[in-house]
Amino acid sequence: MGKTYVPEQVETKWYQYWEKNGFFHAEVDKSKEPFCIVIPPPNVTGQLHMGHALDNTYQDIFIRWKRMQGYNTVWIPGTDHAGIATQARVEDHIRATEGKTRHDLGREEFLNRTWAWKEDHGDQILNQLKKLGASLDWERERFTMDEGCSRAVREVFVRLYEKGLIYQGHYSVNWCPQCSTTLSDIEVEHEDEDGKLYHIRYPYADGSGYILIATTRPETMLGDTAVAVNPHDERYIDIIGKKVILPLVDKEIPIIADDYVDLE
Repeated sequence: MGKTYVPEQVETKWYQYWEKNGFFHAEVDKSKEPFCIVIPPPNVTGQLHMGHALDNTYQDIFIRWKRMQGYNTVWIPGTDHAGIATQARVEDHIRATEGKTRHDLGREEFLNRTWAWKEDHGDQILNQLKKLGASLDWERERFTMDEGCSRAVREVFVRLYEKGLIYQGHYSVNWCPQCSTTLSDIEVEHEDEDGKLYHIRYPYADGSGYILIATTRPETMLGDTAVAVNPHDERYIDIIGKKVILPLVDKEIPIIADDYVDLE
């Protein structure tokens, strides 16, 4: 026996044994109380990180515990198509290897390339789950673009739309000019960069001078309805209530006092 534990010599063998003998598979058994977990599907183009390892370990603990208690348990595995992330990966690969874009290939050929990419790379994350020893029912593995899943999503979407629960609104969004679509906040890579502080003179309406405004967003000045100062700031106590002229718009707006304004 070796002096140290070597996972490769033990774990793969026993996991294959468990899987071959169907120890994680469950059929409907109405004599037992059911207990089911559907795995939050990881992105098919990615790989597991520490968060996945922690979360899947918790799920495995629960499913094994319930299995030992006599429940009819099933833990359903699967992967998410991760549409935008997958598209970006495939586009980068085509651009690097062929010097082409998805527009050069056309819709149908690009879809074929994307499915091929999924088939080539989709097993990596599933094999990582097996390396964790996850007691998943691999006979029930699903992919979010499987016909059954897609049909269910369309059905629910249409029902919610018909009930007025899904509607189009006007919102600020993260827009990707390359993909021509919106992105969620978690799909955006944020970078800090040095901004500029703009100083703008707002002249008093009576012509007696001006108040100097500092802002990083000068484009918002067109919607100004007032200039706020801290009521305890001695520099501005005497001008509270006066009117100023909003530059460019040439509209009078008041100077108001508000404790929300930071003295610093």
